[in-house]
Amino acid sequence: MSGRFSQEAMTKAMREITAGLGVPADDARLLHLTNNAVFALPSSSLVIRIARTHRLRDRVAKVVRLARWFAEIDAPTIRLAPEIEQPVEVGELVATVWTYVPPCQPAPTARDLGSALREFHALGTPPFALPEWDPVGDARRRLSDADGLSPADHDYLVAWCDRLEPQVAALNQRSKQVLVHGDAHVGNLLRGPMGRVTFCDFDATCIGPWQVDLAAVAVGAARFGTSEAHGQLAKAYGVDVISDEGWTVLREARELKMIIAAVPLLMTSQTLAEEFRRRLESIRTQAKEKAWKPFSELS
Repeated sequence: MSGRFSQEAMTKAMREITAGLGVPADDARLLHLTNNAVFALPSSSLVIRIARTHRLRDRVAKVVRLARWFAEIDAPTIRLAPEIEQPVEVGELVATVWTYVPPCQPAPTARDLGSALREFHALGTPPFALPEWDPVGDARRRLSDADGLSPADHDYLVAWCDRLEPQVAALNQRSKQVLVHGDAHVGNLLRGPMGRVTFCDFDATCIGPWQVDLAAVAVGAARFGTSEAHGQLAKAYGVDVISDEGWTVLREARELKMIIAAVPLLMTSQTLAEEFRRRLESIRTQAKEKAWKPFSELS
């Protein structure tokens, strides 16, 4: 399938970026093709991350500012590539360039995630404003960038946003607000050569309830069948978020994110479009027994 954010379009953009940086793209390897197209260039020790939506490009400037602050305080996070003006623009697309972290064993686990989250939540807040946790606002922006979404599905998702929005606002109001990663799962962890586990992907990083960062793995346990990971995370962090009074809102917010992330990309992959429809139908019919498949495995 084709589209504004297809693999072909992303590869072309990556090659334009490498040409502008004066580095070879011969060994470029596509790592992920979900909300972002992520390419590794091992010989240049770089990773190029291209946003696959126009409506959320403001996030990229936030990510750059956060990454610089993380480097200043030696946070458990990956680092921007030095001496490159960031973010990098190519046509209507926007990208960031990072220092490549070669795969190191053992691979990070949910236990590592629990320990890393405790350290992350203890960082405090940066000396600049960050957005408040707003999963519904993010969802609405993705809807405005939809590509190939049917009118019926659009109306259903808008109604879901309308219903969930006041519940999210109430949870924000009554919860302690801390720095949250916003998309905390094992796939967003890397283990460096010295053994330190670090976070990547700060698109969703914001100020909000710390419980948000425990919800991704807990929802994954239900939707992907990864209950073992949820148990490991709960033990390592010291809290089982399912017992939290805000769990229902946290679960719905995460499920909305996991479904609506695909709407700008429905024209890029038939298998992704089919999985989007499967997920949405399981929500409509409350069919919790229907297991979802990770988008990253379908791209």
